[in-house]
Amino acid sequence: MNKEAQMQQHKTYHAFLKSPSRRQWKKIGLHRRAGVTVPLFSLYSSTSVGIGELKDLTHLADWCKATGISIIQLLPLNDVGYDFMPYSARTSFALDPMYLSLENVRGVNVRGFEKRIDQLRREFPSGGPRVNYGIKGAKMAVLWDMFQNRRRGDGDRSRFEQYRRENRFWLDDYALFKALKEKYQHKSWEEWDDDFRYKKEEPVDALRKERAESLLFHEWLQWQMYEQFKVVKRYAAKQDVLLMGDLPFLVSRDSADVWAHQDDFKLDLSSGAPPDLYFAAGQRWGMPPYNWERIAQKDFDYLKAKLQYAQNFYDLFRVDHIIGVFRLFTIPLSESPESGGSKGRYDPPDEGRWEEHGRNLLKLMLHVTDMLPCGEDLGTVPPCSYKVLEELAIPGLDVQRWTKDWGHSYEFKPPESYRKNGMAIVSTHDMSTFPAWWKYEAGTIDEALFRKKCESRGISFDAVKDRLFDFSKSYHGRLRWKKDVRSQQDLAYTLGRREEELADFIDMFKGSHDERDRYWNYLGLKGEPEDEASPALIKRALEACGETACIFSVQLIQDYLSLGHFWDCEPYDCRINFPGIVDGKNWSFVVPVPVEEMASLPVNRIIKEINRKTNRI
Repeated sequence: MNKEAQMQQHKTYHAFLKSPSRRQWKKIGLHRRAGVTVPLFSLYSSTSVGIGELKDLTHLADWCKATGISIIQLLPLNDVGYDFMPYSARTSFALDPMYLSLENVRGVNVRGFEKRIDQLRREFPSGGPRVNYGIKGAKMAVLWDMFQNRRRGDGDRSRFEQYRRENRFWLDDYALFKALKEKYQHKSWEEWDDDFRYKKEEPVDALRKERAESLLFHEWLQWQMYEQFKVVKRYAAKQDVLLMGDLPFLVSRDSADVWAHQDDFKLDLSSGAPPDLYFAAGQRWGMPPYNWERIAQKDFDYLKAKLQYAQNFYDLFRVDHIIGVFRLFTIPLSESPESGGSKGRYDPPDEGRWEEHGRNLLKLMLHVTDMLPCGEDLGTVPPCSYKVLEELAIPGLDVQRWTKDWGHSYEFKPPESYRKNGMAIVSTHDMSTFPAWWKYEAGTIDEALFRKKCESRGISFDAVKDRLFDFSKSYHGRLRWKKDVRSQQDLAYTLGRREEELADFIDMFKGSHDERDRYWNYLGLKGEPEDEASPALIKRALEACGETACIFSVQLIQDYLSLGHFWDCEPYDCRINFPGIVDGKNWSFVVPVPVEEMASLPVNRIIKEINRKTNRI
């Protein structure tokens, strides 16, 4: 990037200071930054007990300092109960105590627990191929005994009491919810007796007395998380590293939030997504949509409190599914589960309201917190979303493999055309890593979607599949086009239909059939595209993301570490999540090197070179 282009970009970023988010931009600065996305459960150190712990983030900040990275983007850390799906949390406030460092618990004589902690390390060794979530129950047993043996008369007591007072809005309901979960053997609150399902005053007061110690324990755990996380944030700040939290727009139906604020949600509906290129039947997530009219009547106290608590820990926050603030796809619970997300509608139903609805909610977020919001605006995105995010200077996501001139040339868009208010990303946690995308997905289409489209046209998939696709090079539900299928005319002839009847088929074909060649040329590489991603190809892909006009370039830790030669993970298995699939591989990926050793990895020099070359240091 030449100096003239850099100066022009700085002027563009300077315009952020004239937007409604100017206070947030002044706080974090108008710097081109590189970032890393990593789930805390994927990290481990020599002192971790079974899973990544908050203190491990200090080592990650050291690695960031060594590589020129200045943003750590985490996945949600909210308490997930025992389901271990971070985007279906039991609360929007409380953090999961499985991430506590047992050796750093405040107000406890930890020496008396050293043998039990060492035993846990032997039973749940860190650094395995997958997280063993059995560690949560084992940790909770130790934490209960620590709580019972805590010191009760020192300065920590007053700090704990102050924490309880300041967080009463949500902490009281959360502790009650946890105690009731225990009482009802972790059944959903919708299966509880009416006295507790509807939070009747007298039964709840009796429960407070009956289970006072349990309630206090859950509050104490949250205070411990608060104290340990604040240490991490201060350390990261000293390393000039910003922390980006991930705050899901929605919350689990079976959550403290929904139970305590039932009238703030539309409990007869499920949120989801309509059918698209990647989910032929659409998606049904299960989380109830918000009742915004009711929330507005209470001056948005729930939304305000959620953001103000998160501000204790983060400098920026990612709004998962930010397009939901404009309109949310909803499906009646009465619809058959087999229909997926195919029988729903948007809320609000009037498209004319979407822009104002989203703008008002995002302005409220900017007003009540110093954190800069960043939006996950993927999927079927309404045009008003791009307009409002630009107006408010809120970054959205520009995913490299999807940033194309769709419907026209289908070429990958040049770096300067990316959004200035954007985060350029090679891969997200819901996608394959770059090596897996290149090996298995680039130049392919989704088999389920193609089958469904054939069925809708009365075309026999079995009759045409071998003439269109090379099954010797098709894997994981992705179909690779045969080389002799060169044009839309070839496609129409094989399908036995006129081209004008096949607009959607032709769109899929144009967007995928020579995708590898187009991407190879986009990167400016010579020769024939390679079959598997070499470190040189990965480096060039990361550089291209860094070269974009986006103020942030945030990449998966797997893609960064794939620049090295020590990585022995099969690319397809290095993924964090496979959306729409319940699988033991989801939310269990572990980085193959202890986090305290990352600061001295040979690959760090390459990462730092990329960030320096793209003006992100």
